[in-house]
Amino acid sequence: MADDDLKLGLHLGYWFATPPVGVAELVRAAEDLGFDSVWSAEAYGSDCFTPLAWHGASTSRVKLGTAVCQMSARTPVATAMSALTLDHLTNGRFMLGLGASGPQVVEGWYGQPYPRPLERTREYVDVVRQVLAREAPVEIDGRHIRLPNHDEGTTGLGKPLRSITHPLRADLPILLGAEGPKNVALAAEICDGWLPIFLSPDLDVEYRQNLAEGFARPGARHTSLDTFEVPNMVSIVIDDDIERAADAVRMFLGFYIGGMGAKEVNFHASLFARMGYGDVVEQIQDLFLAGRKDEAIALVPLALVEDVAMVGPLDKVREELDQKWRRTCMTTLLVNGTPDHLRVVADMVNG
Repeated sequence: MADDDLKLGLHLGYWFATPPVGVAELVRAAEDLGFDSVWSAEAYGSDCFTPLAWHGASTSRVKLGTAVCQMSARTPVATAMSALTLDHLTNGRFMLGLGASGPQVVEGWYGQPYPRPLERTREYVDVVRQVLAREAPVEIDGRHIRLPNHDEGTTGLGKPLRSITHPLRADLPILLGAEGPKNVALAAEICDGWLPIFLSPDLDVEYRQNLAEGFARPGARHTSLDTFEVPNMVSIVIDDDIERAADAVRMFLGFYIGGMGAKEVNFHASLFARMGYGDVVEQIQDLFLAGRKDEAIALVPLALVEDVAMVGPLDKVREELDQKWRRTCMTTLLVNGTPDHLRVVADMVNG
């Protein structure tokens, strides 16, 4: 990918205790600055579709994506219904980003089983694509999803159906949130893009190998990165004091390493362990799970922050963008911040 092909996206994330303020202004600024896309997320509070419908009504050009829609929150048909509805309402601007989440949320919040997530993802995406293609009534006899469902306990009266509403696009882009090598390869095989959560330029060779494995599989939708999207969120904090800038990112990283997952299964922690931070990751988890969250966050090394974020003086950040991040497989740089911050980032990327 050529340097000047790097696109910009605004990542809104998910809500915390209350809805965030100033988002409408932020979305307008992003569209005015030429940002390519706006993304919404969900965890176990606000949903990812409603904000995009709201902001889609006040924009006309910017694409709108979920990063990510948690698959266990909805049946694949329900997700496809939301996707095709939003795609119509926004005149073909919607992108569906999906993710498996983790067992604590899937089984604790949604009450769904988590085992064999890759197999479940493959079936889920298959159903969504059947709905969007609308070539025939939707049918699948999978290990996890069966349509029609004639299992014991049903009436046995279910029949194959196709969407009453004709989707605007059968090829509506589907992207997959993935961290582990096998899941990244699956994204390249069955989806139109990969949504990392913590991408490190130092692991770019590994990422490209994982993606190439998926591109090479029989029936893969894409054969190379030339037609494949990799939107990636990068925290950018500009401050002459590097440690102070890093502190703004440490809280986010410490929370994901220590608290977003069980000690036994935390895909974020496993990712940072693969980056070479296994010992400190274990310490952060132990402190976080013991309720010593401030100590856990303070333990996040500056090197780890700089592996996945850009922090420090403007010249340093600009150099890292040009010398490291532009050379990765990332196709869209996703950022957040104030409208003024978006302008600074846009100037760096497009200048």
